[in-house]
Amino acid sequence: MSSVTKKRPKPRVRNSTHPLQLLPREPSVALFPSKNELLKLFSVVVIAASVAGSCNYAVYFFNRQAKPFCESIDESYDPSADLCEPCPGNGWCSSGKLECFPGYKKHGRNCIEDGIINQTTRELSELLEQHVCDAYGQVLCNEPGRIWFQESDMMEIIEHHLPKNSINMNDDTSTFVKNKVMETVESILETKASYNRIKEFKCPDFLAELHKPLGCRVRQWIYKHLGIMAATLGLLVGLTKFILSIRHKSKLTTRAEQLYEQICEILQENAMRTRSGDNEGEPWVVASWLRDQLLLPRERKHTTLWKKVEELILEDSRIDQYPKLIKGESKVVLEWQVDGLLAEMLKKKFAMKAKAISNLGISSYASDGKKPQIAES
Repeated sequence: MSSVTKKRPKPRVRNSTHPLQLLPREPSVALFPSKNELLKLFSVVVIAASVAGSCNYAVYFFNRQAKPFCESIDESYDPSADLCEPCPGNGWCSSGKLECFPGYKKHGRNCIEDGIINQTTRELSELLEQHVCDAYGQVLCNEPGRIWFQESDMMEIIEHHLPKNSINMNDDTSTFVKNKVMETVESILETKASYNRIKEFKCPDFLAELHKPLGCRVRQWIYKHLGIMAATLGLLVGLTKFILSIRHKSKLTTRAEQLYEQICEILQENAMRTRSGDNEGEPWVVASWLRDQLLLPRERKHTTLWKKVEELILEDSRIDQYPKLIKGESKVVLEWQVDGLLAEMLKKKFAMKAKAISNLGISSYASDGKKPQIAES
């Protein structure tokens, strides 16, 4: 019988892992919200708080009741009681209601100045000042006018120009405007009280000077500065005459020199022609003939020009001037006196000039296609 070998079971090996080790050592990231989720949550909370606050304020605003104004005549008002609102300046409070003084208008729960009334007051003040000063300015110019104006006269002017319909004034507002205008004018104009205690107004002298008529101011300025203007005018006239005389002398001298040069050329050519051997003409020229030949008709009326030319001729040693009997009448003649080398130079110059003129004539004939004709001897 075979022996059966029995195997002993192996002992179980115990797991030595601790139960706490089954948990993770670090918490998972999914357990906490991300940064974007936190921002969204914060935004939702802020919006909810804003909506709640706005609704609460709206309910308070629409459900509240305005406090009444404190009485203006009530001097026992206690600011700490907070039972009524103090009456603002420029206003009168009665039975909890506000009424603004004349010249002011209600703006919310305050009284502010009325711009239209202020503008009307300013325009009336300027108009009244202009009326009074214009009248005094006419008196200063010896014209019909007025110096002093009584208060009643001033009120009439204001009444005449007060635009009641344009700004819908009531009696209180009209009275306020009149008083305001009178206060403004009184600070500008001079005032005095007459024997019966009536106030009178007068424009200051320095303002009246500015309100004189324009023609009067011009006349007074001319009369005041007449001496200076006469001296200035005389100086200008004298200076103008002096400048014109210098200019006239300069033109006269220039013209005389031109005539003198022309006379010298004429005398030179005449002298060269008579000494060239042709024996044509006289070596002298009558001075009066030269004068009538060279001067323009309007220049012959002024003897100063020809006298200036005669002075230049007398100063020239090349020109000889002497009287000569011509046709039974004594006349002054001019003759060019040239000898020696200078005469030869002038003779050559005259010959060259004559040759140039001859060549010019031949060229002009050639350009026309014609031959010059020589006269038969």
